[in-house]
Amino acid sequence: MKGLKSRNVVVTGAADGIGRAIALRLGEEGCTVGILDLNESGGASVAKAIQDAGGKAFAYRTDISDYAQVEAAVARFTQDAGGPIHYLVNNAGWDKAVSFLESDRPLWDKVIAINLYGPLNMHHVVVRQMAEAGFGRVVNIASDAGRVGSSGEAVYSACKGGLISFTKTLARELVNRDVHLNCVCPGPTDTAILRSFFEGDQGTKIVEGLKRAIPMRRLGSPDDYPGIVAFLLSDDAGYMTGQVVSVSGGLTMHG
Repeated sequence: MKGLKSRNVVVTGAADGIGRAIALRLGEEGCTVGILDLNESGGASVAKAIQDAGGKAFAYRTDISDYAQVEAAVARFTQDAGGPIHYLVNNAGWDKAVSFLESDRPLWDKVIAINLYGPLNMHHVVVRQMAEAGFGRVVNIASDAGRVGSSGEAVYSACKGGLISFTKTLARELVNRDVHLNCVCPGPTDTAILRSFFEGDQGTKIVEGLKRAIPMRRLGSPDDYPGIVAFLLSDDAGYMTGQVVSVSGGLTMHG
């Protein structure tokens, strides 16, 4: 992709799953990658994989719902990378499948802290620097749950829908500072979170039914997403901002 080489990028939640695949791809593209994740050993493992392939990467144990930790990690990465942050990928997320009427306030608080306040913290710290520098590209990993809803994920869906609206608003506010923001919405993807939803025999039946509902007849995999993320960060997408792209095997053909 044009323009990615030698840029500094922060990827949250990159210790495994979709975030790991994105971090590895951006490392291959020549970016210096900063990995922010609560999973310290997983983040370090991904950073080492990028380094072993000839790239540059650093990992920082970070709770993105804690503003002070975000500030500290961003400051360290800026120093370690030897320059400002050009790209941000807000990927970190978490959920637990439960119907809304059976959920409770502690679960709401945790889901909102990670999936909404976390990205707000990242934008407030990183995108402020981008705006001051007059350049930046952001890709927010939302979810098709935020576009069409998802049973058992009411609060998560609310957070992801909010992230989509937030992205569009900030894209309008910052376009004159050459800061562009876009969203990628994964469909059902074979990650640890999804697998935790579908345990046991009943879970297997649900998964098989879900596969039949997807036109491509399979769940997504983490490797299905790095390409679109790299494109939206690159100069090739220089005339795009405030857009939402679903990557769902055709399940969500959203206009």
